[in-house]
Amino acid sequence: MLKTTVKVSNLNNLSDARYCAGMGVEMLGFSMDELDFEKFKEMRGWLAGVQIVGETDSQDVKKIIELNEQYQPDLIQISDETLVAELQRIGKPIIMKVDFATANLPALFQTLKGNVEYFLLENSDDFGVIDNDVLSQIDAWSFQYPIILGFGVKESNANDLLEQTQLSGLALTGGNEIRPGFGDFDELMNTLEALESDD
Repeated sequence: MLKTTVKVSNLNNLSDARYCAGMGVEMLGFSMDELDFEKFKEMRGWLAGVQIVGETDSQDVKKIIELNEQYQPDLIQISDETLVAELQRIGKPIIMKVDFATANLPALFQTLKGNVEYFLLENSDDFGVIDNDVLSQIDAWSFQYPIILGFGVKESNANDLLEQTQLSGLALTGGNEIRPGFGDFDELMNTLEALESDD
């Protein structure tokens, strides 16, 4: 059992997916743009009790609708806010991926707040860190909007982030398998263990 909602993004191997599910991760994200459907189908067959997030950066509504029909995720994650209204007709909850570094986020949050399940806050600035100013900004936003933080989350700060903000959850990223069953996911594993509930 984890202390908060956790989404693990960009999973591409069964080892990570099963580990995350076993640790109590609620949402497992798979790239519908990159992950072969047959591989996805095989992995999904092993997973139970988790929500599957179909992730796409496509800007083509028709393409996303086709991906949804093929992959049948529980939620859809998109990165183009102009598509939200059209994609609501699919009837799936939407996770809107937004960029801390570039977007005019307050206006975006206000416009879309009733139409998306969560905002996934990522950061395209590779040097972006979570200092006190960034933390207070995230706290103010997370008080008003359902935000999952997807950057700067580490084993050493995961619990502090939860204590100092009103975040709806945290997002981590899966790793690549070096060979079947041997993935480089120590950081992911350690962060999830840090988030385990004492109950």
